[in-house]
Amino acid sequence: MEGALPVPVNMTQDELKALVGQAALAYVVPGTVVGVGTGSTVNHFIDALATMKDRIAGAVSSSVASTERLRAHGITVLDAATVTSIPVYIDGADEIDHSGHMIKGGGAALTREKIVADLAERFVCIADESKLVEVLGSYPLPVEVIPMAAAQVARRFERQYGGQATLRAGVVTDNGNAILDVRGLRITEPLAMETEVNQWPGVVTVGIFGRHRASVCLLGTAAGVRTLTF
Repeated sequence: MEGALPVPVNMTQDELKALVGQAALAYVVPGTVVGVGTGSTVNHFIDALATMKDRIAGAVSSSVASTERLRAHGITVLDAATVTSIPVYIDGADEIDHSGHMIKGGGAALTREKIVADLAERFVCIADESKLVEVLGSYPLPVEVIPMAAAQVARRFERQYGGQATLRAGVVTDNGNAILDVRGLRITEPLAMETEVNQWPGVVTVGIFGRHRASVCLLGTAAGVRTLTF
């Protein structure tokens, strides 16, 4: 299902991100804790969330960068270990298909994003229309790995899926690990591939969000904000 909200013409991509960030406020439940993701689109959501900071109980953040931005706005950030559940998690995506499956991890926060998403009853994805795809895989698949396993995991991607994995240079995750970016994939069964790769020794998290797929996507387009429900 989908709907659309009108938007002025000739908006820039950044303005569209701000629009979906603002639209995501409609999914925040007053008086509760909200899950907050990572990235440029989420930054706009955090800025919008500051306008209602006195009406929420706080936020659980998926990255150091988001935590710093939330606190700069005076929003209370809670440790995920102290929270048993949250009504909604709001985050972006590098790709999302028409079933709500996503590739995430362009900002290297995929593991913490899954942890917060697992606390949430609902995942609301905010993105621009370029992120909507028929089949996942055009965007390189991020995989957080224990550094000593990076070469081993890369060889296994090539052997099992025909993917070419390269180490993301100069990147260390908030958890102290490395990121592999895997190109040349066509992910037709996201949940099955996520389940498989997550079992490989040395893999911390693969950036396929199949089990934690979106239930709603707010998509910024030239025609307005499209609301996709899955």
